[in-house]
Amino acid sequence: METQTVHKIFRCGMMSLVLVAFMATISVASLDSRTYIVHMDESKMKTSNPSRANSKEMFEEMLALISQLSTDSEATPPPRLLYAYDTAIFGFAAKLSPMHLESIRNMDAFVAAIPDRSMRLHTTHSYQFLGLEQGRGLWQASNLESDVIIGVIDSGIWPEHPSFHDYGFGPVPTKWKGACESGTNFSSLNCNRKLIGARYFFKGYEAEHGRVNQAANFKSPRATDGHGTHCASTAGGNLVHNASFYGLANGVAAGMRYTSRIAVYKVCWEAPASCISSDIIAAIDQAIKDGVDVVSISIGFGQAFPYFEDPIAHAAFAGIQRGIFFSLSAGNEGPRTVGNTAPWLMTVAASYTDRSFPTIVKLGNGQIFEGISLYSGKSLKELPIVYGPIAGKKFAQYCVPGTLSPKLVKGKVVVCEQIGGFDTYQQAEYVKLVGGAGTIIFPDKGEIPTAYPSMFPAASVGDLAGNAILSYLKSTKSPTASLTFKGTTYGKRAPMMAAFSSRGPNLVGPDLLKPDLTAPGVNILAAWPSISSPSGEEGDKRRVMFNLLSGTSMACPHVSGLAALLISRHREWSPAAVKSAMMTTAYNLDNRGSPIKDVYQGGPATPFVIGSGHVDIQKASDPGLLYDINPYEYLHYLCSLNYSPSQIALFDRNFTCPKKTTMQPGDLNYPSFAVPFKSDDVTITYRRTVTNIGNPPVGTYEVQVEEPIGISVRVKPNILSFKMHGQKLQYKVSFTVKKPLIESDDSSFGSLTWVSEKYAVRSPIVITYI
Repeated sequence: METQTVHKIFRCGMMSLVLVAFMATISVASLDSRTYIVHMDESKMKTSNPSRANSKEMFEEMLALISQLSTDSEATPPPRLLYAYDTAIFGFAAKLSPMHLESIRNMDAFVAAIPDRSMRLHTTHSYQFLGLEQGRGLWQASNLESDVIIGVIDSGIWPEHPSFHDYGFGPVPTKWKGACESGTNFSSLNCNRKLIGARYFFKGYEAEHGRVNQAANFKSPRATDGHGTHCASTAGGNLVHNASFYGLANGVAAGMRYTSRIAVYKVCWEAPASCISSDIIAAIDQAIKDGVDVVSISIGFGQAFPYFEDPIAHAAFAGIQRGIFFSLSAGNEGPRTVGNTAPWLMTVAASYTDRSFPTIVKLGNGQIFEGISLYSGKSLKELPIVYGPIAGKKFAQYCVPGTLSPKLVKGKVVVCEQIGGFDTYQQAEYVKLVGGAGTIIFPDKGEIPTAYPSMFPAASVGDLAGNAILSYLKSTKSPTASLTFKGTTYGKRAPMMAAFSSRGPNLVGPDLLKPDLTAPGVNILAAWPSISSPSGEEGDKRRVMFNLLSGTSMACPHVSGLAALLISRHREWSPAAVKSAMMTTAYNLDNRGSPIKDVYQGGPATPFVIGSGHVDIQKASDPGLLYDINPYEYLHYLCSLNYSPSQIALFDRNFTCPKKTTMQPGDLNYPSFAVPFKSDDVTITYRRTVTNIGNPPVGTYEVQVEEPIGISVRVKPNILSFKMHGQKLQYKVSFTVKKPLIESDDSSFGSLTWVSEKYAVRSPIVITYI
């Protein structure tokens, strides 16, 4: 009866704002209430409330009425509206009791309610490694003049950094509708013609964790954590000469599209560290209204969710419908599975460049190994080395506080095994604290370690070196080692896939390959706030202008900036076209001419790790053919997944799946092929359409196929002849299992490439058995 009463009052427009002021004072400590992102049917809401054009007022009044009519009002705080969304999605985020939520669920206009979730944050040389050169190619003045706006959704920005100076920039683009919001230690004067917008979103965070800890955060767009500053400068930071980390990686720092305008949206906060999905949705909603061209999000859940449960996928789809490109990090959970897997998102893995910071580890028996270190002090002469029981108590091999004995390690090099939740910087600092002279650390993932900003003689080595060092320790009573720090070197084998980079298969949709491609994400130098130490640790009193970080968080803004370059050259391209251009021109051989290596497995990187390959921006600017996708095709793809009408409404409120659909999930016009075989499948056939944008426009392409093991591949037609620019041609590709069947837990890989005299348009093939 209560719900029916609400409906009647609601439809009659008898709504009140009496509880709005009260709701702002409600404690967030209720055990029964939690935050939900609620999708509503816009047309039904507005039909019921024709006098209310403002969605925020509409939702406030609706929640106030629900609160008035709830019987548990004394035991449970009234619902509290956090955000009203009207662009990325139509709905709101609110803190609701189970009874409040149930009342909303029973309304005619209700579509879905998704629990709010916490998410995690997932260059002087990298632009050179990518082939970008001042005054040439995509860095010609003519391609850098047009205004492209990159929106960075992250942990804020340090606006005074020279990477965000606006020297030489013209007026702010007239299309820009954003703002520079004031807050703690931040005002509109902190924005300029380079950093044209800055906003911050915290209501979801406060609903989850209580008030923002202002001892650890600026309640404003200003950063305390350096992650957002680093990512923003990687994507679009201005040119800065003589950038380095204590002399390492010295050179000119530049964002991939360094003349881009930047808008930042702060959604991540410290103490406790968290990025809440309702805040991120609010940031996407606002970025779309503000007029960005590219959105860069180096944040993830740490796991993949079905698209209908993924609020980032919902909000980003609205941006895709408006022609905005979305680049997201694949995740740092390798070898576990990739996140941010919706097909309209560019999902970016992380790899090494050819730059390194080598440390030579020489053992007393003459064995020599190469590690890596960001320590820039003097080398260590030959000293005794200790490990495990001869260094301290139980678990001393992990070098965590309380395990090492000062008497046993003083003046010696301590060997440590890396352990999850405790990074090498912390291990090295502990060794220093108890009197050690230096440390050698084994990584917990892969053969090639990443570098950490140590203030102490510390070298990270790979598994092979680590095992050799342990064998040496067992072979002698007086083991010794020396450490020689070599600074910055170039020309290492590269790219190689980082062990931490999350990988496929795509658990949400086995018919879709993720990640999409890889980009530089290891030991990336970029801007850093002067308030934060390079390690992020309280005891680290150093301050730097540039810092070296690793993660798919670093790879993502590379692709965001590269997408901005392509957009400035090809304004007519859709987000899917930009994706296609980068994916089909990506390369799979390293600078030695060998297949790109997966550091974790030790062998060649499969498409589950590398996607289509490593981005090659010069080739991407002229790809020959495009696999384009319009937003309605994505919706038909969701229909092929048997999504219900209410699930489809999460992406488009005005779209209805056809009663009979002939599309299968694998028919989405994606630039890669993921083919899941069930036990009774013999042949699976997919359809694709390619658009000719080659120069010259008249040309013939012949297919070349590298067949996956155990699979026969047939393409019809096997020759495509184009007569004009923009012409579209279709083809079918059939995958047939050969006898005998491959074991069900195997996967096999291949490729399909359309080759002309000038172009090679490549798509990876992944075969799985489910």
